[in-house]
Amino acid sequence: METESIISIFLGIGLAASAGFRVFLPLFALSMAAYFNLWELNDSWLWLGSLPAIITLGVAMLAEILAYYIPWVDNLLDTLAVPLAAIAGTAVMVATATQMDPLVVWSLAIIAGGGTAMAIKGASAGTRLTSTATTAGLGNPVVSSVETAGAATMSLVSIFAPVLAIILVVIILAAMFWSFKKLRGRKRT
Repeated sequence: METESIISIFLGIGLAASAGFRVFLPLFALSMAAYFNLWELNDSWLWLGSLPAIITLGVAMLAEILAYYIPWVDNLLDTLAVPLAAIAGTAVMVATATQMDPLVVWSLAIIAGGGTAMAIKGASAGTRLTSTATTAGLGNPVVSSVETAGAATMSLVSIFAPVLAIILVVIILAAMFWSFKKLRGRKRT
């Protein structure tokens, strides 16, 4: 496999992780990167780098970010966002995987892209649910701010330093696994 293909996989996985925090932010970031010729998209995804796509995804991104600051709407959004994050994670993987066999692209997209996004979205939804239960929702804006910052950071790092992005994804997934394991151990005692 060529170095360019590996880097595009790292980009896709990093953006998929970002989709686990916010569905539309990584799509908007990728759209901007394609528009300004920072990244080449898969031939069937060239539309993503168009001005109409940037405007549409920008509006959707802003609406999503703002909606997460509305009490109880944030929890409803999490219910919808888990499957949407998987779709967005898959989409960014497919869009960024260039010059690869379609079977490999779709397999990676579904497993690595969709799986990463869904795992992170599931953990963040659990965090928000815990915040709602323990603070009556008063802590949710903090959770929302951290998620948005995480999505923005992962998107930027993925676009400008994909190798660093894959390292961050491994760290995030390891921290989630460690936290889950710790919580399970606490429930048994």
